[in-house]
Amino acid sequence: MSDRNGPRTGSAPTVRRRVPLWDNARFACIVLVVLGHAVQRLTYDSDVALGLYLLVYAFHMPAFAIISGYFSKSDSPSRRQMARVITDIVVPYVIFETVWTLVKWLVEGQANPNLTRPSWTLWFLLALAIFRLVLPYLALLRYPLVWTVLISVTAGYWGNIDSTLSLSRTLGLLPFFTLGWWLAHHDIVARLDLLRRRRWWVRALAVLTFAVGGFIAWFYVDTWRAVNLREWLFYDASYDELGGPWWSGAVRLALMAIAIVLSVAFFALIPRGTYWWTHFGQYTMYVYLLHSFVLYPFRETDILRNAEPTWLWLPAVIVLSVVIALVLAMKPVRAVFRPLVEPRPAWLFADPTLAAREGRRSDPTGSKRPRT
Repeated sequence: MSDRNGPRTGSAPTVRRRVPLWDNARFACIVLVVLGHAVQRLTYDSDVALGLYLLVYAFHMPAFAIISGYFSKSDSPSRRQMARVITDIVVPYVIFETVWTLVKWLVEGQANPNLTRPSWTLWFLLALAIFRLVLPYLALLRYPLVWTVLISVTAGYWGNIDSTLSLSRTLGLLPFFTLGWWLAHHDIVARLDLLRRRRWWVRALAVLTFAVGGFIAWFYVDTWRAVNLREWLFYDASYDELGGPWWSGAVRLALMAIAIVLSVAFFALIPRGTYWWTHFGQYTMYVYLLHSFVLYPFRETDILRNAEPTWLWLPAVIVLSVVIALVLAMKPVRAVFRPLVEPRPAWLFADPTLAAREGRRSDPTGSKRPRT
């Protein structure tokens, strides 16, 4: 199997080189995450904003899960890999959940500390931890993709599977994470030569896909409001909570198929070259964990409610989302918040070297960060 980050050359030691595609895709995904949260307050008064919101939510977290799965290993984890789940995912989750509890207490005057109920964006950290834990077992199965799709569809019928430990969303998105691992395991990217520049008609077809998807999201916006489509796209609530019929599993299957089509179009449009912003894709977890604090005032107030005209405010929010993602990925911000985002709690381990600074840290989405 070829190296996911670069080719092997003869018997010489493997030289791992970064593939710009993945850093570009990570950064594009995190911009969409910020945009989805930023535009949320506009969706109550603007059909166009709601259409954009639905289009983004139809694929951006599935695409993120695919990337995370692509860089995950199904082999029995080493001691250091097991420790990384704790230092890179579990400990940051506890830290930021604690911070959110304090923020809610200071701003809202009340807080209900509960580590089993993740605050706002923190659910994805728990999902990543669970993904990593179950992948070696899924890899033992003959048809792991089929099984995870069945798990995702079936989970929606069980009302007792809820947001506790973000289990409902984790099971809902598990097929996408498994798909990413499957693509890497079978070397699909290399076999199809997907790292090279795409032909013009591939990019044109991807643009057309998003154009059609955007038009459908906007033109039928009243229908999507009536069926509460946004809640379906969260993969969180049970079918009963959503008021769905007995065949709601087919609806989830359709949404998963749409997510894959849009994700393919998304990856087709991602630039393959290196640009000034490419390296920011290595630091998506900083953006993911910090952007919610930037957007919190907008979420909890009516600053963006009744914001008219849409043609002015929606582009402004889009630009703001890009700026937020760029700023939060910059070195000064990383230097300040590194102890929170990349903690190294040596005191936590019987072998303190498991949390040492030596070596390259991995972003929970799979990106190797530079040595620090």
